[in-house]
Amino acid sequence: MVNRRGVLAAVLGLVYPGLGHVYLRRWLRALAWFVLAAATAALVVPPSAFEAFDANGVEGLLEASESFGLEVTLSLLAVRALNVADAYLVAVRDAAAKAAAEAMAGEAAAENCPNCGGELDAELDFCPWCTMRFERESPEDATVE
Repeated sequence: MVNRRGVLAAVLGLVYPGLGHVYLRRWLRALAWFVLAAATAALVVPPSAFEAFDANGVEGLLEASESFGLEVTLSLLAVRALNVADAYLVAVRDAAAKAAAEAMAGEAAAENCPNCGGELDAELDFCPWCTMRFERESPEDATVE
């Protein structure tokens, strides 16, 4: 099954590193990706591209980007790819943790008496605290059917 929340976080991370983490409400992680993307761009993009942006705006930056070398392109692409993978994996891990918490809550509810809330013994068909009777199937009955 596809984790829709993870896919959306990954797509947002593809738009700009950190946006997927903002969607997941992972604020510090989002800030770290924003800073990493900006620092990588500042380190690998040549100063001529910044000058072209100052002179002609986005159009000048697009013209200057055509002369970027392979190392510049791969560096910027690597940050994006790692961010996309991280956003998706964080969303998947959050979904797994949520499912585990819900399962634990369900188990805890099944182990307590619905009448008094006391802890139940799986071998008894009544609550030892309030004496409420339960309709439980014995293991032998379940195998016969």
